[in-house]
Amino acid sequence: MAPPPLHLFSPSPRPPPPTPPPWLHGPHVPSTSVSPPDPATEAPPAPKQHRGPKPAPRNPGSAKPLTAGVPGGRTRRAVLGIIRKVRSLELSDPRTPSPNGGGGGGSSSTATARVPFHLPIHPPPPEREEEEEEEKKGRPRAVPWAAARDEETKVVLRREKKTRVPTRAETELEAGELERLRRAARGKERWARAKKAGITDEVVEEVRGQWAKGQELAGVRIVEPLRRCMDRAREILEIKTGGLVVWTRGDIQFVYRGSSYLENTKRHRDFVNYNEELSPVTSNNPTSQGKYWSKDETLTNDNDEADDKDDKPIKGTLYEREVNRLLDSLGPRFIDWWWNTPLPVDADLLPEVFPDFKTPFRQCPPGVRPTLADEELTYLRKLARPLPTHFVLGRNTKLQGLAAAILKLWEKSLIAKVAVKVGIQNTNHEQMARNLKRLTGGTVILRNKDYIIIYRGKDFLPGGVAESVIERESQVHDQQVKEEEARLKMADSLQMIVGLSSERSYVGTFREYQDFHDSHARRITENNNFRIQLEAKKHRLEKELKDQEWRLSVLTKKIERSNQVLAKLHSSWSPSKRDGDRELLTEEERRIFRKIGLKMDEHVLLGRRGVFEGVIEEIHQHWKHKEVVKVITKQNQASQITYTSMMLEVETGGTLIAIERLTTSNAIILYRGKNYRRPTKSAPSNLLTKREALQRSIEVQRRGSMKYFARERKKSIDELKRELRNVTWEIRKLNHDTEQSWTA
Repeated sequence: MAPPPLHLFSPSPRPPPPTPPPWLHGPHVPSTSVSPPDPATEAPPAPKQHRGPKPAPRNPGSAKPLTAGVPGGRTRRAVLGIIRKVRSLELSDPRTPSPNGGGGGGSSSTATARVPFHLPIHPPPPEREEEEEEEKKGRPRAVPWAAARDEETKVVLRREKKTRVPTRAETELEAGELERLRRAARGKERWARAKKAGITDEVVEEVRGQWAKGQELAGVRIVEPLRRCMDRAREILEIKTGGLVVWTRGDIQFVYRGSSYLENTKRHRDFVNYNEELSPVTSNNPTSQGKYWSKDETLTNDNDEADDKDDKPIKGTLYEREVNRLLDSLGPRFIDWWWNTPLPVDADLLPEVFPDFKTPFRQCPPGVRPTLADEELTYLRKLARPLPTHFVLGRNTKLQGLAAAILKLWEKSLIAKVAVKVGIQNTNHEQMARNLKRLTGGTVILRNKDYIIIYRGKDFLPGGVAESVIERESQVHDQQVKEEEARLKMADSLQMIVGLSSERSYVGTFREYQDFHDSHARRITENNNFRIQLEAKKHRLEKELKDQEWRLSVLTKKIERSNQVLAKLHSSWSPSKRDGDRELLTEEERRIFRKIGLKMDEHVLLGRRGVFEGVIEEIHQHWKHKEVVKVITKQNQASQITYTSMMLEVETGGTLIAIERLTTSNAIILYRGKNYRRPTKSAPSNLLTKREALQRSIEVQRRGSMKYFARERKKSIDELKRELRNVTWEIRKLNHDTEQSWTA
């Protein structure tokens, strides 16, 4: 059964339907105006036929129904499925047709015709908001995004780009002048190259040298690590050279010297007032920029700072201002920093030797373990990742000033983040971390070629707290000393009055505690430490002994399996029996056959497989043409060579002439005999095949290796047992001595 006609595509007499799209048309035929039929001249209807209705011929210019199949394409069922999906999409978000302004003519109705699929191209007029609200109340919302579209709201699916901040050149130079300078920069082919350490004095002098030659622009190629942040590189160039960066091409920046540049002097530089353009870090600390600031400008800024303090707007968030204030209190800033602000403190400008510097006093709270667990270490590393860099270091030793600054930083921060300068020779981050840990007493939680991150520790005490603890301990000690003196005075007075014995008793006194601590506590502590070391050594030996015994058991099982495999291979072959009727050769015949065999170039090579059926077959092939055969073997032991020669003599039926030692091998010479007859089957069936012989050789080598390692394991087990007995005896002796000291 065909689906009901779709009102979205069916023609409507009022207003007339829109022109169908091209893909629903047949061949294009120009349309002609057709007048309505005249009933007087209309032909009578044709009589009905009983054979059934005959389809009327279709005009090739008329449109086909949407439910018809496409020749050479989709079937009628597929087209109906497509229409059903389009209808479901349209019904999920129906739209009300726009109202017509009355029963106008064809032009007005055509202009207000509905768009196919009713796509919401334009927002509805304001006068229809009430009607649409009533319709929306009565229909369900099929999809989530339909609500946002109906409510005329915008759904943002991606992050918006940050607004681009114009550079100083774009704000201070006119557009025509800036375009002229950029066109001139495109034609420059030579530029200065920055160093790994940043924009050094050599680079600045090279830039000024190009300006002194009459060139308006000077190019500087930025390298790592400053290339990571080209905006920061632009700021540093403008600070140190006093020019304006007008264009950036890749990693090359072109600096404009300015219209008022003084060519005849190197000391007078016309700097532009760029304090307001840079971050608060640069403007708040002009002295950190060293010789790149002019003296007149610095004095002017100092005089006008109090007047302009209230007029300047506050820049940056509260966090940024607090970080800048904290870093300003630690030392001068490092203006060649290759990342964004805030600029870290230049640790190389801090004093090398700090007067009266001492490693801080540390005391862990009761019940707290001073070491860090794995979870705590991971948490601290994650915490340090987004923090700004506090210091930049370029030397390995003389770090007392940096250590004092880190201790001051730890009063407000758990972590001190130190970056290693790039491009400085002979820097060693391992030595830096070791010296900082020795001076500060902190914990190094991360160290690599770029950063050193130090945690202040759980036992860290701020300066005021540490002084209070030390002062309180000294007060307690002084009070105990005063009590002891008062007790001694009272004992002397009682002795004079009552006449007590002159022997003094120290029971329950502070003197008794001190004597006990001096005589026993230190010795007990040393004994305990020694006992702990012995117990740890005993535990380690027991663990290693257990591991060695387990490895030996595994080797023993493997050797047993190897023996089973070899027994199976040996059972698959049986050696031949020696023939009792052997030919006898004289000594002269043996000497002749020996000389013939040694002079022969052809030989049979005996490899790692040993004697198998292929070797016997090859010997018989040699005996087919010659009476003597020479067998070369690589075996070294005399017993193995003798066994191999006897086996060849038995299996081939020949006579062993001699076994001769060659340069790198041994030669076995065999004579076939006077009554030799070639066997019908040259390859014997009682020996191993080539594959089985290789498997036997591998298994024999493997078993020999395992036997060697098993002997080594047994030796190590015996040595561990001997050490374990000695350690156990020492522990027993130490316990016995401790018991005797307590009883005494």
